[in-house]
Amino acid sequence: MDGVDLIKAVESKIEKIRTRSLDLSFNELLDMYQNEELIISPQYQRLFRWSEGQQSRFIESLILEMPVPPIFVIELSEGVYELIDGLQRISSYLHFRGKLPEKVDSLILTDCDIVPELNDMTFDTLPKALEIKLKRNFIRVEILRKESDQRLRYYMFKRLNTGGEKLSDQEIRNSTIRLLNNDFNDFIISLSLNQDYKKCIENLSDERVEQKGDQELVLRFFAFKNYREKYVHDVSDFLTEYMEIVSDPDRKDISFDYETEERIFKKTFSILNKTLGEQSFSGTNNKGTFVSRFLIYHFEAFCIGLQPYLENYDPENVEQMAKLTEIFKEIKNDADFKRITTGGGKNYAKPLSERISFVESRLREV
Repeated sequence: MDGVDLIKAVESKIEKIRTRSLDLSFNELLDMYQNEELIISPQYQRLFRWSEGQQSRFIESLILEMPVPPIFVIELSEGVYELIDGLQRISSYLHFRGKLPEKVDSLILTDCDIVPELNDMTFDTLPKALEIKLKRNFIRVEILRKESDQRLRYYMFKRLNTGGEKLSDQEIRNSTIRLLNNDFNDFIISLSLNQDYKKCIENLSDERVEQKGDQELVLRFFAFKNYREKYVHDVSDFLTEYMEIVSDPDRKDISFDYETEERIFKKTFSILNKTLGEQSFSGTNNKGTFVSRFLIYHFEAFCIGLQPYLENYDPENVEQMAKLTEIFKEIKNDADFKRITTGGGKNYAKPLSERISFVESRLREV
């Protein structure tokens, strides 16, 4: 591609991005929020996790008229916008004004370090002059118009949400993929609530669950089951790519039968729950005793290794499940399996296939 063609390609994309900017006071934003003209989706609200000190210092910055970064919104309809980037700042202001949807108590300022005299103040106890100053403080609002190309909107906000307050990869996927299509994401979230599945991943840490790690494992299951031939090394990018492909209404190269995939998922974890339960993805020590710690390599090996023989098993067949339990335990105690599922540097395509094939081969033998 020569320089002229490259310039044309860039300009063609620029033409598809329709933006405009507004300077709005925080009081106007509060009014818009209360009038449902500024939408903060429930899924996105759960990502608000600034500490009270961080929130307080932001309020202090506003009172001191310090510059703050712009927020980004997407236009849903004329005069109605959805917040995409700026959650921590907007929610901090709502919290200070006592307007958070969870109806938590108003923020009491703490850890203000420029004007420590602000500490222990609430919005109601601020001097009138500071209250007015705060309400009238302006922030730049960058608006992506509804006429903009849908795919470019998605990629723009995907990049916006990889900066600022550190979110987990799955939290970023949850908050951005809906700009393409949210059907697959909703599907993943619903399956993460399946009781058999929840029992099997019981050893997943609370921190991982808080960061939507339980939902990411559902995505991981489908990505490795259906798209493993494309995997090289970077798991995060691989999972994001698969989620984008399934979610993108313009992509026809990957089909996803929701009814069939749901049946497969539920049967897989019904079998695992009936056999090993909460130890499905735990390792064993030298005595063959389970060590209750979630191991991602076991998750991949057993979930995917079971797939070629899934139709051969009936979760309600007690004798069959008992036999399968013994096979799974033998696999976990096998020295070769332990070697290929412990230690670092095993998240490449070859070691992944090796541990999955190990389970497949043992199931093939019986």
